[in-house]
Amino acid sequence: MKILVVGGAGYVGGGIVDKLSQEHEVTVYDSLIYETSYRKKVNFILGDIRDTTKLNGILNNFDVVVWLAALVGDGACAINPELTFEINSESVKNLVENFDKRIIFLSTCSVYGAQDGVLTEASDTNPLSEYASSKLKAEEYLQNANALIFRLGTLFGISDEFSRVRLDLVVNVLTAKALIDKKISVYGGEQWRPLLHVNDVSNAINHCLNTDVSGIYNLHHKNYRIIDIAREIENKVKDVEVEVTPMSFEDARNYQVSSQKLLDETGFEASIELINGVNEIYDLIFHNRIKDITDPRYSNQNFLQKFGVS
Repeated sequence: MKILVVGGAGYVGGGIVDKLSQEHEVTVYDSLIYETSYRKKVNFILGDIRDTTKLNGILNNFDVVVWLAALVGDGACAINPELTFEINSESVKNLVENFDKRIIFLSTCSVYGAQDGVLTEASDTNPLSEYASSKLKAEEYLQNANALIFRLGTLFGISDEFSRVRLDLVVNVLTAKALIDKKISVYGGEQWRPLLHVNDVSNAINHCLNTDVSGIYNLHHKNYRIIDIAREIENKVKDVEVEVTPMSFEDARNYQVSSQKLLDETGFEASIELINGVNEIYDLIFHNRIKDITDPRYSNQNFLQKFGVS
């Protein structure tokens, strides 16, 4: 099978490319926003998804398009909302209009916003950011396509050996701060997040690749309160202070989800535990494999604020 992974050089793409290239012919199409090179031994095309002439000219060479390309994160997307919708939504509209074979698309559980109870794919959406709204718009464009849409939980862990690690994700950043600062600050702490190891994304895609399932599926492992994430890290990193303050955090998201539909209809269930990701980040920081955790390249928002995207 010939697979085009659009945005395959990023944090999520690293593991996906590794997994899929074991059995398929994979080509990565990426603009290398956060990178200066691409060193994996797979086919690579340097390109911007807004260059529709270039992209559309190659689409029909492939059996499947795995679409990862996006500006990701509430803060990163708030910098330039118009650009966010151009990249996250309108590029997907172009894909649907120019590719009629199978599409695998990564959306986000952030579309649920803040709601009580355990949410399913039939629950109301309540996007609280440009990021979530732009992903929801992309879902609308895909509704009549041959598309499998994963609404991802909050990612954590390390994807592969080459792609940059993201230290703007709650598990990753709290682990790093516990080691370096010996202190974790938790605002409120009762907020729920559906956690998902980054490599369970590649596991899910690989599992579903040869099925004919389509539509929207939640993808997460377990729901955690922020305070429980901090306590898990505290068990790993000794002599760390967990400071809980009643002050509300600027991120108003608070939701739990169910991924039962995915299990029932495909047999896939995410399985990588929280502690695995904590251990991965712990080892990276403990052995000084990151020179400076405050480097903007490890945060989508900080990088785009400093260097921008044009």
